[in-house]
Amino acid sequence: MLMNFYLDVVSVKKRIFSGFVKKIRVSGSEGELGIYPGHVQLLSIIKPGIVYFVHKADKKEECIYISGGILEVQPSIVSILADIAIHAIDLDRSRILEAKKNAEEKIKNQNTKIKKDDILLKISQEIAKLRVLEIMDKFK
Repeated sequence: MLMNFYLDVVSVKKRIFSGFVKKIRVSGSEGELGIYPGHVQLLSIIKPGIVYFVHKADKKEECIYISGGILEVQPSIVSILADIAIHAIDLDRSRILEAKKNAEEKIKNQNTKIKKDDILLKISQEIAKLRVLEIMDKFK
């Protein structure tokens, strides 16, 4: 029986994480997913939010923010492909709050030529980043 599996998190720009892990938690299109060794094969869309995992070697917990993407679970490897992926420790709370505030102001502006759906997506991504930071604060 497998006791761990390989996780590969890749963004458009770079590989964010590669290594053996004990478990993963991620928000799929159908709800929260817990991935453990021996999980059935799966392909799912991921919502903006957090990828939480526990390292195999030192049992260290880690979080990565993703803007959404695709999750693929194979017998011994899990791949996460995301447009944007950022280690939680690299998130800047003040920048996130400012971006959220700017997006909220744009949606109030009746003269804006940007689609409301795009603005709402931006707001949800910033809220997801704040959620990641809140979870990381609990680790401290």
